[in-house]
Amino acid sequence: MASSLASSVSSLQSSLQRLDNAITTLDSGVNDFPRLCKVLQTTRHFELLPEPTLREAQQSLLDEITPSIAHLLSLASNHVEKLARREEGLKAKCDLQEGRLSSNSEDRASANRAQAQSNAAARARQAGSNSAAHKALELRRLVQKKERLKYAVDRLELQSTQRERQLRKSMATQ
Repeated sequence: MASSLASSVSSLQSSLQRLDNAITTLDSGVNDFPRLCKVLQTTRHFELLPEPTLREAQQSLLDEITPSIAHLLSLASNHVEKLARREEGLKAKCDLQEGRLSSNSEDRASANRAQAQSNAAARARQAGSNSAAHKALELRRLVQKKERLKYAVDRLELQSTQRERQLRKSMATQ
């Protein structure tokens, strides 16, 4: 029995030695395994996507951008309208100022004419002029008065349109 035990022990020792050799062989083979995985790994430089996925991505991008674009367009159009109203207001103000300036020069000219006419009328009266000269002078005064009133009406109309624009502008900003 001792011989059978000795043969068992020797067989077990040889099995252990073979197992140890197998482990060292496997260890040397697996030792380089991470580097081999890295070398054998394929890298995709360009990914091909199916067309439906691409369309979905485009649609989602369009859905995301469209409200922002619409908002920016409305802001731009509001600003352009505001600038147009401001331009109209400035033009009306310019017309009003030109009217006032011409009114002042016309008032001075008409005052000078009225003074000259009154001087002429006084001379005519002093000289004992006839009623035809008096009627002509009266007619000139009435024509001048008509021109002044016409100018005043034009000026008031300009002021009215300017106030209407200001009112519309204030209503639009609210």
